[in-house]
Amino acid sequence: MTEWGEHIGREEARYRDGEARLPEAEDDDSRQRQLTRIGNAAGGAGLAHLMSGADHRAREWFDRAVERYRESFALAPPGSWGRPIGMIKARILSGDWDGAEEESRWTLEQGAAEADSPIGRYAACLALLVLGRDDEARMLADGLRTHADFPAGVGDALAFVAAQDPVGYVEAIGSVLESFKTREEYLEDLPVADTVMVLQALAARRDMAAELSSPLLPASS
Repeated sequence: MTEWGEHIGREEARYRDGEARLPEAEDDDSRQRQLTRIGNAAGGAGLAHLMSGADHRAREWFDRAVERYRESFALAPPGSWGRPIGMIKARILSGDWDGAEEESRWTLEQGAAEADSPIGRYAACLALLVLGRDDEARMLADGLRTHADFPAGVGDALAFVAAQDPVGYVEAIGSVLESFKTREEYLEDLPVADTVMVLQALAARRDMAAELSSPLLPASS
């Protein structure tokens, strides 16, 4: 059984240590990299709190993650779409849909939908789904699901959410969950299927979430 208290302690310590060693503003590259690291630690703490059932504490840490990712993006090289993805996911996971809509509009304003990379278009697809612009999201998802550099299961799940196809979605989200079960490494060393949780939240807003059970998901899911 996973000891979430240990994960919480580790991630919060990583955040505070990284924050204490944040480079001065004059060193943009080092600063944006460190901001991303502590954003990841804050997001990890949020996930660990969520898995332990402490939703309020999870939201506090997800808020910190969004703040750090936003600061990092302003200094990062063009095409650093992982930060906006982290921001949108953090808002969704904390149940802050007003915040998710705000981050989604901002992400689209940065040009994610026109990005050359699949990670940029993934950011745009998430944003469009949050905003209920499903037809536009489906067009992006249809490209992602066949892209060699993007996980096919995630692309399928995005497309089925956008199409509001519950039958297709159940099979796709099962495939995504299975991919997490067979991983040897997880972001921030946390055994959590965070992408599944985000997709399930988007599906639930369309009354089509699948019934899933896994140690990689919160018990409430």
